[in-house]
Amino acid sequence: MADQSSDGRLQPGRLERLPFPMGRSLTTRILFVNLIPLLVLAGSLFFLDSYRRQLLDERFKLARIEAQITAEALAGATRERQEALLSQIGREQRMRLRMYDGTGAMIADSFELDEPSFTFDDPVAEPFVEDLARWTDNAVNFAVGAPSPPPYEEPEGTAADLWPELARVRQQGLTQIELRRAPDGTPVINAAAPVGINGASLLTTRNAADITQAVRNARSSLMTIILLALAVSTILSLYLANTIIEPLRRLVRATSRVRLGREREVEVPRMDEREDEIGMLARAVSDMTATLRHRIDAVEAFAADVAHEIKNPLASLRSATESLPKAEDPQLRAQLVDIAAHDVRRIDRLVSEISEASRIDAELSRATFEPVELGQLFGNVVARKIERSENRGCTIVIDRKTSSDLVMGVPFRLERVAENLIDNAVSFSPEGGRIVVTIARANGRVSATVCDEGPGIPAAEREKVFRRFHSHRPEGEEYGNHSGLGLAIGRTIAEAHDGSLTVAETSAPLGGACLVLELPAA
Repeated sequence: MADQSSDGRLQPGRLERLPFPMGRSLTTRILFVNLIPLLVLAGSLFFLDSYRRQLLDERFKLARIEAQITAEALAGATRERQEALLSQIGREQRMRLRMYDGTGAMIADSFELDEPSFTFDDPVAEPFVEDLARWTDNAVNFAVGAPSPPPYEEPEGTAADLWPELARVRQQGLTQIELRRAPDGTPVINAAAPVGINGASLLTTRNAADITQAVRNARSSLMTIILLALAVSTILSLYLANTIIEPLRRLVRATSRVRLGREREVEVPRMDEREDEIGMLARAVSDMTATLRHRIDAVEAFAADVAHEIKNPLASLRSATESLPKAEDPQLRAQLVDIAAHDVRRIDRLVSEISEASRIDAELSRATFEPVELGQLFGNVVARKIERSENRGCTIVIDRKTSSDLVMGVPFRLERVAENLIDNAVSFSPEGGRIVVTIARANGRVSATVCDEGPGIPAAEREKVFRRFHSHRPEGEEYGNHSGLGLAIGRTIAEAHDGSLTVAETSAPLGGACLVLELPAA
């Protein structure tokens, strides 16, 4: 379990309550990004006002044409014919038609000649759904800044001049259109037109409730689509967020437990069933965690081995130094001094080998590789051994079976591998024995095989010899001359060069052991 401190680091506590603030949560971000197009689409509701204006413009044109045609039909007709036309047109077109004479007095009304063809809806008597629709209409009109027409009210008298559009017709002689608002909010279109040349005029009134209903239907359809798209988008976004975020949270919890060093049996989920980037990340983190645990275990084991290996010579050195003052025999004192000197050299050799083994990985991770001729490298190492008489009289032969033995690596580190292999062969070979170094190339890799005439390495020991502090000493060799780190260091360097260091499984041509260093060809 872990909580987060003020500096952002996880602290022991309740791990399951890892902070994922909504402002920074991937779920919120995915939802927000997916909802942006829907919010833009929702904004199109306000553009329905332009649709309403287009419908009104078309209806204005229609009202003008209807008024002018009706006025022409009424001009010159008898009184009876005029009343019949007003009644028929009002009934069929669902309009109210009123005719005025030259003095402005009303002489005919289609609502009085016949049954009214329409009535205004009373908003008080209408259901709540209609109230909600009107509220939505008003809200949208307010949001888009649509002008609100004046309310439709019947004048108290019947004179023509009580209607502004009729007054303008009587003055100008041109058809006039006026928009008003019915009590239920629907548009009312008045059209006034001159009738003949004697000053008579016509007023048509139409309640264009179908325009409001058309806009409401379009808005309702669009809202339904938006809500469905919103629901689908939200569900898909949450599904997508769950498939991404929940696995990441599982990784965070597992890696936090690993980091805190608790519950060593905690396994970072590998999510092998996922083939996407999340699965790749999970497997990479799992492998990284396993590698870290392996390295931690290796460090702990290495520290224990170091303590064990140094403890032995220290115990011997302590025994020798404590016995030295008590020894009176010169020969015994000299022997104790030799033992102490041997233990000091052994400790010094152990410390040097341990120091080198501990810094190889770090040095190679920063090193720059360069071309190295493997055959020439082994030749230089052998030449130095012979020059310093460190070959115990053994004959060392280099057999270069290829002229192309170039590899990429760190020269002085590869020299260390070569020295360790030659030293190992010299140690296990009898004095005056023969050692053969074979350089070959196959399948894009260069190999150096070092074979000796020693007792060989038993099959059960072939992997153990590469363990740190494991020393399979030749019979009769003085204890302590080998740290048991040479071959372990050699394998570490080889693997850092994408190569390998192994014991050949085939019988050695010289009857002894064969160690094979293999590196990628440059």
